[in-house]
Amino acid sequence: MEISTAAHNLTGTNSADQANPGLNQDLPSLSLEETIEKILGDFGWSQFIQAILVAILGFFDAQQTFINIFADADPKWHCNFNTTCNPSSNICQLPKGAWSWDESSHKTIISEWGLECASSFITGLPASSFFVGNLIGGFSLATLGDFYFGRKNLLFLSCLIMCFASLITAFSMNIWMYSSLRLLSGFGRASITTCTLILLSERVGKKWRGQIGTMTFILFSLGLLCLPAVAYLNKGSSWKFLYLWTSIPAILYCIIAYFFVYESPRWLFTEGRDPEAKAILRKLASIEGNSLDSYLSSIHIGQEISKLNPYKLMKDLFKRRWALQRIIATMVFGFGIGLVYFGLLFGVRNLGFNIYLGVILNASMLIPTNLVTLFFIARWRRKGSLFALCIISGICSIICGVVGSGTEGIRIGFELASFFCAALAYNVMMIFVVELFPTSVRNSATTLVRQAVVFGSVFDPVLTSAGKRSKFLSFGTFGLTIFLCSFIVIILPETRGKNLCNTMDEQERMDHKIV
Repeated sequence: MEISTAAHNLTGTNSADQANPGLNQDLPSLSLEETIEKILGDFGWSQFIQAILVAILGFFDAQQTFINIFADADPKWHCNFNTTCNPSSNICQLPKGAWSWDESSHKTIISEWGLECASSFITGLPASSFFVGNLIGGFSLATLGDFYFGRKNLLFLSCLIMCFASLITAFSMNIWMYSSLRLLSGFGRASITTCTLILLSERVGKKWRGQIGTMTFILFSLGLLCLPAVAYLNKGSSWKFLYLWTSIPAILYCIIAYFFVYESPRWLFTEGRDPEAKAILRKLASIEGNSLDSYLSSIHIGQEISKLNPYKLMKDLFKRRWALQRIIATMVFGFGIGLVYFGLLFGVRNLGFNIYLGVILNASMLIPTNLVTLFFIARWRRKGSLFALCIISGICSIICGVVGSGTEGIRIGFELASFFCAALAYNVMMIFVVELFPTSVRNSATTLVRQAVVFGSVFDPVLTSAGKRSKFLSFGTFGLTIFLCSFIVIILPETRGKNLCNTMDEQERMDHKIV
């Protein structure tokens, strides 16, 4: 897909050329991607504001993802006076009048619906349903961001589905209705991280791609960090208010922000919507004056980009050997990271620590993680970073599962170290995946990898439940999985500093050129 300096001779002289006859006189022949790089290469205020508007959605995403930690927690209880009860008793073997909850019976779903003696499957069903909804939504919505809706529309639609489902969840009458609504919320949430990351990456030049991509993770970590504070302020009230306080602000923000966020110009070009793409490039441009006009006018108006059936292109994604290898490798890698990343957060309550403090400590680790990500993205190769981080995370998690009782301080230390490395690996992996695939299938490919991450997290409620009896069944499994999955990154190509491609053929040509 080449942009000729004599484009006006092929398609007719455009208005910019008429106004400036010598506008393109000295402009070299550039591809579409090279032209976009010239226009967006430096990072301006317009790009920064747009990045903030999009990244904030990650704040709400984090809260809805981990809200079950508090809403579904096992409340503390105490023995009533004049009974044979003692704190070490099994609550399910005591008469109902022998004990009472420390706080309101409406604090969590466990106390409100009398689930204290229910099976681990029932108590873990809402959290698992959310991640199952993620899987269903990911496969259902994967191609919409590449073909029909675009990045922006799918992003805001997903967020609204997630938040409206969360709002209705506050009115659940039983565990089955509650789990169903969590599944619907997970369905909507499936595309948020993917669309956010891609929309951020496609509106800047390659110099800033990695750094701006980390804004997704920074806002996500801030959302997780604020969740314990919201839960603590709500600790004397019903779990239903926790859903209300986190969903209503998100809905209002989505409705307002939608009118101020720009679509990806790269995606608009692949759809043949050149005028819209050029208008957005002009708003986001880091250059001004005649230089900007020259590059914009050099783009071949009406340039045809073959439009294929989305399912045909997805088939092509698996049909080409190099693409299939990348998809399988990144999905296996994503499964390992997903199992550890979400498992460690849900498993904190098994370490004997205060649940609020435990979540805050883990959420606090995400702040330096995101800052370190900037260093890794700018200076380190993707493959080496991912391999080393996953090895360290696996070892620390295994140690956390092996250390005996009475050493809670050591356990939380190794758990935080493992989580830090897993979170950093997750950040680098998502940026790596964006760079591995061309624009035409980038949203679909990234969503598939995200699905592998979510698939790993589906097992976490069961593993953390088993971890109440044996820490190694949870933390040991986390560590071994990410340790083994790390080796598959060796077969992937390095992408640091490489241009983004727009089509499968263009990606293939660039890979052969590099080889």
